[in-house]
Amino acid sequence: MAVTLGALAVVFGTAALKTGPMGPMPVLTGAAKPIALIAANVFVFAFGMSWGPVVWVLLGESFPNKIRAAALSLAAGAQWVANWVVSTTFPPLKDAGLGLAYGIYTTFAVLSLLFVLKFVRETKGVELEDMLVASPST
Repeated sequence: MAVTLGALAVVFGTAALKTGPMGPMPVLTGAAKPIALIAANVFVFAFGMSWGPVVWVLLGESFPNKIRAAALSLAAGAQWVANWVVSTTFPPLKDAGLGLAYGIYTTFAVLSLLFVLKFVRETKGVELEDMLVASPST
């Protein structure tokens, strides 16, 4: 996903701007057109098979039964707040430049990957009640 967002950041960040009825719009020429189209579609596909469903499965496996209801409600609330932040920040970022918008989202995608690699532990073969919420290194 980060690669496709990065491709979109480069494509739109280097595109010429044309002023239209809705303000400046990027003009994609040559190879930029299919690259943008492919990158956008690969992003949707990659999200649909990774972050989209996995975050909800991960949340369900991350908390022991004793605190699961409260922890899931807080985690789901944080997820929806993050979705709202992305949805509401895109229009003003787009106005500042699509390259900037996709560049920022690329940065956060890379940071989230690093976070997962460092802090999210494998739960395969581990009983739910044996998982410690506060200790990802165990």
